[in-house]
Amino acid sequence: MPTLQFTKMNGAGNDFVMLDNRALRHGLDRAAIARLCDRHRGVGADGLIAVEPAQNGADFRMRYYNADGGEAEMCGNGARCFARFASRVAGRNGAITFETMAGVIGARLIGDEVQLAMSAPHSLAIGAQLDAAGEKLTVHFLNTGVPHAIVFVENLEKTDIVRLGSALRYHAHFAPKGTNANFIGRLADGSIAIRTYERGVEGETLACGTGVTAAALIFARLHGAPSPVRVKVRGGDTLSVGFENDGDAWRNVTLTGPADFVFDGEVAVG
Repeated sequence: MPTLQFTKMNGAGNDFVMLDNRALRHGLDRAAIARLCDRHRGVGADGLIAVEPAQNGADFRMRYYNADGGEAEMCGNGARCFARFASRVAGRNGAITFETMAGVIGARLIGDEVQLAMSAPHSLAIGAQLDAAGEKLTVHFLNTGVPHAIVFVENLEKTDIVRLGSALRYHAHFAPKGTNANFIGRLADGSIAIRTYERGVEGETLACGTGVTAAALIFARLHGAPSPVRVKVRGGDTLSVGFENDGDAWRNVTLTGPADFVFDGEVAVG
């Protein structure tokens, strides 16, 4: 039976199967990716990320697949892991660039952390009043490479993330592609905490980098918080989102946080 070499990584608890596919030898289909990400019958991960040759002048191309095997535009925590993994397999140091479906991303390695230069956020919408799972919610929206709904809550620990997150993820307001759903609580030190229901994973994950970015920017917009905004994720890590205000938009948005190697392995496929 053929085997596949991989590396397991995590970014703030968001975990990934990493593949070096620069030679384009691996042609995994959706079902095979879902099996690899299955936590009972596979390696187990929130998604699979492959390093491929660049097509439009960057150093690399990042292919990101959710745990259900579907390809997605971008993943912030995955992009930080991608930067460290691609740098390791290619013998690179310092800064790199890579292509994603959401645009070209720049990354700078800072020890065990990675700082991403994010693509420009877009489609900001503030204060939609939506009915979800029998509750009336004030929902903000921002696309930071992938779509994110943001809801501020009084008690983050007691919020039913799966029930409300699923209702927003499939809400007609976000049809046809749906959205990720993020629930935000304010902390005493002026930072925020986040819990995320991820589209494609169809459940709560320990972190979501693009969700962290969306939450930080909307928090800053609504409450006048200065850059950088610190965001504590469910996995316990704190990420930092830097930005410059540019009228009704932002420029030079960065996401800084950990990207850790867990283990290298080989798994049977086919």
